[in-house]
Amino acid sequence: MSDLLDVAAAVLPGQSLRGAFVSQGGSHHAVVIPDVAVVRIARKPTAVSLLPRRTELLRRLALMDLPFAVPTPLTDVVSISGYTAVALSWLPGTALPRGTAVDPASLAGLLDALRGIDLADLDGLLGEPHEYAGGSRWPSLMLDEVIPRLPSSVRPDARRRISAALALPPVTPSLVHNDLAGENMHWSPDHRLIGVLDWDLAQPFDPAIDVACLGWYGWPTIAAAVPSSTMDRARVWYRTFGLEQVAFAVLNGESPASIAQRCTTAAAWLERTAS
Repeated sequence: MSDLLDVAAAVLPGQSLRGAFVSQGGSHHAVVIPDVAVVRIARKPTAVSLLPRRTELLRRLALMDLPFAVPTPLTDVVSISGYTAVALSWLPGTALPRGTAVDPASLAGLLDALRGIDLADLDGLLGEPHEYAGGSRWPSLMLDEVIPRLPSSVRPDARRRISAALALPPVTPSLVHNDLAGENMHWSPDHRLIGVLDWDLAQPFDPAIDVACLGWYGWPTIAAAVPSSTMDRARVWYRTFGLEQVAFAVLNGESPASIAQRCTTAAAWLERTAS
């Protein structure tokens, strides 16, 4: 931890780190300096290579007239003592627990703002659809590598879910955040949306993906925010999410034991969400 604090001090020279703490994500460490900044430190080679692109995406989004804040880069991406890091602005507000009731209009406004962004303004800064779980390999990875690893009892349901997603008619792509839930959305005490964090999975794709993620706030809330046709697509995509964790593990060369544990978790999720 002390090494990470030293990196943060070097990224923001002269800034007091009183009250700072370290949070660890899947690909990054974050040195959080409450009410001041967050120093993001890449902890995997892929994250190191992508940090400049992802930082420029935030810089570009911050220039747009969005109805919510995004973390703004306060420094360039720098290399310090073998670490690659950048300082981002602090966003106020707090995350809401799963199922918390929010105004559907807030979510509709968020989705409308994302759809209204011209993808040409973000050219070269977005990942490909399904990048987290294989990108263009998503169909074959899910059908040929993920499903065979699952317990035999849940494989037919898993295959039906993937096939249903692949059968969805294509739609015009728009900016998709791809992780609109939990800690990635900050709200005021009176439940106004203040900011959206963690744009690492942003991509040009089906906006129903974001609607599915917003299921965090409850399906009745989401149903009041979007057309029924979008809601139907969102439910199809949502029913694939638990399987993507296995795909991620396979892609990233996790140990057989880790992959097996993810398969167990995915099987339980399939049973829990079976209809």
